[in-house]
Amino acid sequence: MIAASVVSLLATARFMMPNVLVEPPTKFKIGPPNDYAPGTVSTKWQAQFNIWVVNAEVDGSQVVYALSTVCTHLGCTPNWLEGEQKFKCPCHGSGFYKSGVNFEGPAPRPLERVGLRLAEDGMLEVDKSVKFQRELGQWANSSSFVGVT
Repeated sequence: MIAASVVSLLATARFMMPNVLVEPPTKFKIGPPNDYAPGTVSTKWQAQFNIWVVNAEVDGSQVVYALSTVCTHLGCTPNWLEGEQKFKCPCHGSGFYKSGVNFEGPAPRPLERVGLRLAEDGMLEVDKSVKFQRELGQWANSSSFVGVT
């Protein structure tokens, strides 16, 4: 009888303290734009925040943008292959250019960009709660990249 009471008390106490899932922040700073050299893909934030930071020339302008690391096929994480200058998904072979545009494999659309802005302190601030899809024309939105000189 006492053992049953103790078990019941422990179960009730455990119920009152549920597991807490800690979500990473959706907004975070990733340093100044000059931390990202022209023509490069930074994998520095891949493990912590699931983004790649790219500094590339787009339509004649140098810009920095952040790409989601989630493959648009089945949600695997592609790898950045520096020597081949592409993202390659190990699950089913989808390939993406540095821009995030898909060009091989079963991925149905390009990688998504996430929100990026230049904060008042001069640091780049990512907002993963905002997504931009190329096929919807959203990559032209000024909140999907930061112009650099």
